[in-house]
Amino acid sequence: MNSSIMDEIGIDPIIYILLLFILVIVLIVLFIVQMNRYKKLDERFRAFMTGADGASLEEKMAILFKDVRKLKEHDLIHKKDIADMRHILLSCFQKVGIVKYDAFREMGGQLSFSIAMLDQEDNGFVMNSVHSASSSYVYTKEIENGRSAIELSDEEKEALKIAINSSPSVTEIPSGEDD
Repeated sequence: MNSSIMDEIGIDPIIYILLLFILVIVLIVLFIVQMNRYKKLDERFRAFMTGADGASLEEKMAILFKDVRKLKEHDLIHKKDIADMRHILLSCFQKVGIVKYDAFREMGGQLSFSIAMLDQEDNGFVMNSVHSASSSYVYTKEIENGRSAIELSDEEKEALKIAINSSPSVTEIPSGEDD
């Protein structure tokens, strides 16, 4: 191939053809890689958009948004409901203290434990599980206002102290009075 442009550049046209061929091969490889990525992404998208009953996630989300709009429009959350939720949350166990120990020195692994579970007003219980080689025993003691009417073991006292000093999981609950 004699070409005045190729002669002026001074490079053999075969080199250009080889470079273009290599470029086409690289582009074909990149295209195949991208098609595989797209196929995987499409499979994940279809699995994500298909629910257990065959309904799409998009339809479910639209229904949920519609329900939330209805609740806002009709003000279905009343002050009484908020007060009930507040009472329920305050009476739930929110403080926990756990102490693991070895009840019998001949056994290892600290298989015995004491756990204290309290509500925000330090009412609840302490449970003590004593594990021995032949049996296990579980004892519970009621806690009112951070105190027990029954004498507590050292481990139970420590678990109770940890629970009383822990932060409650619900620290501020709106009373609903300002609404």
